[in-house]
Amino acid sequence: MASHHSRRPISNNHHESAPVPSTPRPPAADTPHLYTPEEAAALLRVRPSWLRKKAAAREVPCTFLGKHLRFSPADLAAIVTASTRAPVGHRPRRRAAPTVRDRDLPPGPNRSVHAPRSDDHIRDGSSTWPG
Repeated sequence: MASHHSRRPISNNHHESAPVPSTPRPPAADTPHLYTPEEAAALLRVRPSWLRKKAAAREVPCTFLGKHLRFSPADLAAIVTASTRAPVGHRPRRRAAPTVRDRDLPPGPNRSVHAPRSDDHIRDGSSTWPG
């Protein structure tokens, strides 16, 4: 019985027909490097969620490539510059509101925190207390 299938010649080098994977090239000197939100957040030492929220609200400079959010080195520098604040040192003490002192109050009823003396009460011996 003869076979109707034709056979391909067997090659000793199996890699000839497979495409050679290209290695990613570093960006050219004139191509700006763009950072992902995770990379940019790591450089700024903030949470990626904070950076994404600020970018979505357009509160920080960013670049959108289609729907992909990216940050250029200039964007990161602008974020740092915009966030820079002058040192405050010691805050001035807040002036306390004038307090009312005991001597400024009108005299109250004559009360004592000490136990009553025995001669302060009823002297005739008739007490409402049993006993």
